[in-house]
Amino acid sequence: MSSTSSMSITHRHGTRDDAGGAVGRVVRYPLVWMLIGLVGVGAVGGLTAQSEPFTPLPVLGAVLAIVLYRAVMRFVAGRRTPEIAGHRAVPEALSGAAIGLGFVLVSAVVITALGGYSFTWADVDVLAVMAPVAAVACGAAVTEELMFRGLGIQAVERLLGSWTALAVTALLFGLMHMLNPGATLWTGLAISIEAGAMLGAAFLWRRNLWFVIGLHLAWNTAVGLLGIAVSGHVSPGLLVAHVSGPALLTGGAFGIEGSLVTVTLGVLLAGLMIVLARRRGTLVPARGPRP
Repeated sequence: MSSTSSMSITHRHGTRDDAGGAVGRVVRYPLVWMLIGLVGVGAVGGLTAQSEPFTPLPVLGAVLAIVLYRAVMRFVAGRRTPEIAGHRAVPEALSGAAIGLGFVLVSAVVITALGGYSFTWADVDVLAVMAPVAAVACGAAVTEELMFRGLGIQAVERLLGSWTALAVTALLFGLMHMLNPGATLWTGLAISIEAGAMLGAAFLWRRNLWFVIGLHLAWNTAVGLLGIAVSGHVSPGLLVAHVSGPALLTGGAFGIEGSLVTVTLGVLLAGLMIVLARRRGTLVPARGPRP
């Protein structure tokens, strides 16, 4: 990355170093505002998680999480938030959603061709199935992307550069999913690679949270509607997935995200996005602490 590009990124995501005196300097330290944001957004996500029967609470939680994220970045970190600016929300989210949908469908087609999946139509009310799946996916996509790509990557890369930020947040993303039903050491590693690394690479490429939110949202929604477990969580879909064969192919009880097929495709996409990020000059080198 050229020095001109580095200066551009630093300026674009800069802080108001002269405000607030000693206390202001402490809270504007990247790891401090990151932790404050993680606690706040995480709490909102936990309190508004899907309940039974279905409510739109996760969607409300997503909205509140965005408001809180903006507030933390502005009033605590002293940073602007071009990464979640409203004027590019729709095109970026749709672009990300197209990639997320394609990723899931190609993975499912390959696994089906190899004998791991077969599908039948479920005898369900379409709206009654789609609404909760989309709402849960929305809540998870928004809060997780704000936490890991919005707060995590941007804080760590200011201290250690983009490569370290990508590796750390990908690993933590996989560890978080180790708490899910059906999780194993392999599925934790799989999530770190295919989701943590790919979503992180997508953010480093686009520098836009709407893009990664759209990708994540479409991914989770598509998996759920196919009737496959989403990171170990099972809910009714528009299809019923019949699973056979080794867990390394199908993902087993954890779902498609535990499949070697999905991991391989995720690695290819992540690699492509990193190449595109390098070409755009959006990777931050490790050059010492940035407040």
